[in-house]
Order: sequence, then C-alpha cells, then structure tokens
Amino acid sequence: MNDDNLNKNQVPEEINIDDIMAKYDKESAYRRLSGTQLKIVSVVAILFSCFQLYTSIAGILPAQLQRSIHLAFVFALVYLMYPASKKMSKDKFKWYDMCLAVLGAGVALYLTFNFQSLLLRAGDQTTLDIVIGGIAILLVLEGARRVVGLPIAVIATVFLAYGVLGPYLPGFLNHRGYSIARIVSHMYYTTEGILGIPLGVAATFIFLFILLGSFLEKTGIGQFFIDLANSVAGFAAGGPAKVAVLTSALEGTVSGSSVANTVGSGSFTIPLMKSLGYKPEFAAAVEAAASTGGQIMPPIMGAAAFLMAEFIGIPYAQIAKAAVIPALLYFMGIWISVHLEAKKLGMRGMSKEELPRFSKVMLDRGYLFLPLVGIVYFLVEGATPVKAALYGLGLAVATSFIRKITRLSLKNILEALEQGAKNALGVSVACACAGIIVGTITLTGLGLKLGNGLVSLSGGNLIITLIFTMITSLILGMGAPTTANYVITSTIAAPALVKLGVPVLAAHMFTFYFGIIADITPPVALAAFAGSAIAKSNPLKTGITASKLAIAAFIIPYIFVLNPAILLIDTTALKVVQIIVTSVIGMVGISAAMEGYLYTTANKIERAAFLIGGLCLVDPDAVTDIAGLVILGAAFLYQKKKSSRKITM
Repeated sequence: MNDDNLNKNQVPEEINIDDIMAKYDKESAYRRLSGTQLKIVSVVAILFSCFQLYTSIAGILPAQLQRSIHLAFVFALVYLMYPASKKMSKDKFKWYDMCLAVLGAGVALYLTFNFQSLLLRAGDQTTLDIVIGGIAILLVLEGARRVVGLPIAVIATVFLAYGVLGPYLPGFLNHRGYSIARIVSHMYYTTEGILGIPLGVAATFIFLFILLGSFLEKTGIGQFFIDLANSVAGFAAGGPAKVAVLTSALEGTVSGSSVANTVGSGSFTIPLMKSLGYKPEFAAAVEAAASTGGQIMPPIMGAAAFLMAEFIGIPYAQIAKAAVIPALLYFMGIWISVHLEAKKLGMRGMSKEELPRFSKVMLDRGYLFLPLVGIVYFLVEGATPVKAALYGLGLAVATSFIRKITRLSLKNILEALEQGAKNALGVSVACACAGIIVGTITLTGLGLKLGNGLVSLSGGNLIITLIFTMITSLILGMGAPTTANYVITSTIAAPALVKLGVPVLAAHMFTFYFGIIADITPPVALAAFAGSAIAKSNPLKTGITASKLAIAAFIIPYIFVLNPAILLIDTTALKVVQIIVTSVIGMVGISAAMEGYLYTTANKIERAAFLIGGLCLVDPDAVTDIAGLVILGAAFLYQKKKSSRKITM
C-alpha cells in the first residue's frame, strides 16, 4: 500500500479542524491557553476527573454534595476556558474571568460546606442564602451562554420570568406567582432545579462515559475504526461513502457529539468521496447524517439516553436494547442510499491495493474492541452504568498495554483525564441550565398545563400530537443541545403522549430521536454545516440532502409509537426476526424513493410505489407487511424489466 499516494488522493486540500469545530460546535470554541494559565486549567481539569473517579469507586456522595462539588469544577473551568464573546482574547483569560471562576466555585462550595445547616433550615433560607443562590443562577445562565449558546440561556430566563409573571398571564398559563426568594430557593437549594436529575446524571455516569471516550481516543481507536471500515467497505461501489457510514457508526460509541463526529471522521472521508466523483453536498451530507446517528447507536448512546433512564426509571441496558433495531435501520437507510447513489453515478470503490486488509487490522488492533464488548457484557449482567463505565475504563487502560503502539503512558493518561473533564463541560452546564427549566415546571405545574394544552390543541389526535412534538423538538434543536432539548420536550410533550396511550419508553424515545436529528435539519443544521465547511459545499443544500439520507430517523419514531414492537416491547424472538427482515426490505424501498433509482432511474409513480411499499414494511404488522411486499415486489420487478430493456436497446 503506497501511503504517499493514498494521502495525496484522500486529502487534496488543507482542512483546519479546530476552526471548523469552533465555528459550528460552540463547545469547541474554548481558549487555546499556554504557559501558566494552561497549567492552571490542566491541573483543575485533572483534579475534576480524579474527583469523579474517586467518588465513583468509593461511593457516590449524597446528591447535593456530589452535584455541588461537580458544579464548582464546572464553574471554574467554564469561566477560565470560554471567553465572554468572540471578540475577547482566545489565547488567555482575563482577571475578571479568574474572579468569576473563583466566585462560581465559591457559590457551589457554599452548598458543600453548609450542607447540614441548609438541610436543617430547608424552606427557610437566610438573606445570605438567597443572595448566594441568585448569584449561582446568574452564573449558570452566563456559563450556558458562553459554552452552549445564547438560545438556551434565553429559554431558561423566560421560564424564570414565568415563575414571577404567572398572575398576569391569560388562560391555562395563569398561576398565583412566586417571589424571587421562593424561586431562588427552589432552583438552588433543592434537587428540583439546578441540582436536579439532569445535573445529577451529568455528575455521575455521563461524565464517566465521556472520560471513557477520551481514554479510547488515546489508544488510537479512531484510526482503528477508519482502517476497519476501509477494509470492510472501501472496495465496494461508493466505497468511501460507505466507509463514512461505518466509521461514524463506530465512532458514535465513543463521541457524543454530532459535530465532533462529523469533523473528526469527515476530515478523512469527505475529501476522499469528492476525489472519487461525489458531489460536495452529497459527500458532506453522508458524513453528517451518519455522524448524527452515532448518538442513537448502542451500546454508548448520546447523553440524553442516560437522562432518559433516570427520568423514566428504566435500566439503561433496556433503553440500549430497545434502540438497537431503530439504530440499525437508520444506518441501513443511509447505507442503501449511498449504494444507490453510487450505482446511479457509476462510482467505483478503491482498489484493494490501496486498502488495509481486514485480517491484519483485526490482528493488529482488534483488541481495542474489548472495552466496548465489556461494557455490553456488564450492562447485560445488570451492572449500573457507573460500574459499567468504570469497568470499561479499566479495560481501556489494560488492553492498551497489549501492544506498544496503543500503550498508554502516564502522560497519555493525564491528557485523557484533562480532555475528559473539558469534554464534559458542555453537557454539565447544559444540564444545569436545563435544571432551571425543569425547576420552573415542577414549581408552577407548567408541564401538566402544557401537556393538557397540547392534547387539547390536537383534539386528542395522536398523530397531530406527534407532529406538534416533532416540530417543537426540531425548533428547540436550533439553539439547545440534545440534552436540554430532550429535557424540555420529555417534560412537556412525553406526558401528553403517554396520556394518549403511548408506552412511556416509546414516548421518550420519540422526543429523544427528534432532539438528535435537529443537528441535520435545516435551517439550523450544525452537523451538516460543519460537513459543508470541509466539503466547501452549499450549506443549505447539504442540510436538505442529509435530511433525505436520514429519512429513517423521521419515519421510525412514528412507527415505534404506533407499534412499539420495533423497540422490543411485548414481542417474541420470531417477531423480532420478522421485524428486522421486513424493515430492511422496507428501507430499500424508502431509499429507492428518495434517490429516484433502484436498477435504473425511477419516475414519479415508481418512487411513490417504493415509498408506500417501504413504509408498509417498516411498520411491524402482518397486514402492512403483506401489502408492502406486494407493492414493492411489483415495483422491483417493473424496475428490473425496465433496466433490462435499456441494456438491450
């Protein structure tokens, strides 16, 4: 294999990954510090990870203690690492950033050091308590604005204002209103607000899984995934695009960010796809759609999946199991679309001389899969997510020593501890801000009111309620990260769906899915726009193409609400096999409809038949399966005959 030629073909132009990440992923727009300031941040970040590991091993502290210390580290790092605006210095923090960092750590540790006395005077806070709590709320809002973006801070502020302005609002939004002191007390001195379930989940197992991802990256698992995907699919028609799909599905088990996944693997796959003839928009869209799917891919899904486990009281292993078939269908849909596009354009794959051999890749680095296999085993055996993540971390370190090329040195371990803490900041500050929203809902009863209002607005019609929920999730996704998006929609919309007879898991999975695919849905499709920056394509066209490729993500949530068997709810092994077989055939039909091609170019009537037949087969029901097989069978035969006529002409 000629590495010089391969590199020349694969990366035809210089790509500044850091600039793209900073532009499209707010969490990556942190300061690039140096000297003493870098050492200060590094030490704080490493101590943060050590605290999380210590409490996970020795035993999680009482909720308010665990979360307040976690929040102290988050405040310190956020204000040291993230500038107040783009115009501020990006290579050093100012004296007032240091003051805010110390103030933030101080107000969080006020809870820690006054834990017992605060418990004794619960509901009867002093003036100092209220002042400290008020400062903490402002620091959470400003921290969320710096790290995640202005929209989520505005949303949380609106919810806070609702707590005060309730008596002046009309209709079902009206409530008796609460004093500033009451709101501050509820938001900061209970586990219903900032220190609520979202931050609690971030302060325990979400942090550990993010830390695990940092350790796995240090072992070189990213390059292993790329080499493995190349060896499996690089030679096939449209090979580079299929490599992008496989790589992103694998990297989704490590990275919880659609944008980070897109830029990480896309810097390799997008130029390669372009060099072999794919349009820039299609190349970027494939990577963005596949990377976004990483958050729904078990065994390690996006952070919101861990929140779901806590919200509905279902073990994470059960949620991951329920997500298997939808995730496979999602990636199958993209894979088939890529294949049909390649056939339509007459694409070829790379020659086998250019590609690594599967056997060699697996023999050299196949052991890097062991931590992921171990996590699946431990979760299936009933271990908590905290224990599974800890065991996974231990396996990641242990297996790295199998060969010298992956061995973790002390420096690598410290860097992983540091990077893990930094990567967790976005999730933690978003969860703290989402806690303000949840706190307002629990204080005022707004969730029940909005849920009832949603049902009333839809006239009790389930499909209309689902459409409203989908639109809400997609709109929130324009400015809120997946975790905050899920917290809001699951609190407001999921109860409305349950009220209409939808199983709890299906209702929450519905909001979870649409919170994620907001990343590729125009007009604000951050993952698609990040891919577009690499491909130098039209951002809006890239977003539209990505949405078409990810069509399964728009369809499957409706299917599993109407027929939860696809989530493995109340089903049998035989039924599962039937669901998988018919759904895969259905995805072929849906993808052919989107691409306008199967054996040859399809007209509008053929595309309609593909779509209808495909939808029938994806819905796991005997009647719809028979109808889908008949419709698709006829459409496939007609296309085959039509293709044969063209060849003989």
